[in-house]
Amino acid sequence: QVQLVESGGGLVQAGGSLRLSCETSGRTFRSAALGWFRQAPGKEREFVAAIKWSGDFTYYAESVKGRFTISRDNAKNTVYLQMNSLKPEDTAGYYCAANGGGAIGVRPYEYPYWGQGTQVTVSS
Repeated sequence: QVQLVESGGGLVQAGGSLRLSCETSGRTFRSAALGWFRQAPGKEREFVAAIKWSGDFTYYAESVKGRFTISRDNAKNTVYLQMNSLKPEDTAGYYCAANGGGAIGVRPYEYPYWGQGTQVTVSS
């Protein structure tokens, strides 16, 4: 089993920055992908960014490309999401997810392991 715990959410003004962390524990898959998704009230959960646990491959949603950066620290078993130039439309619950290996996916059903989420609110 894989456990994921997010932290780092909060309230920030538009244009500001936040860094989310996702600490992983339990069984880990060296070939897994770690992803960040977000869900605003009344909307479907959407892909934000993902990174392979090994190698340098990353992938971003168009809406965050150039503003968000995903990275990992293998020694700390932690994945980060640096969010800059935040906009009110970035307001959502942010969730960390892991798959069991294979390619990066952009659909929630491709990730069997999920954290409980952390709230990000961007005021205008």
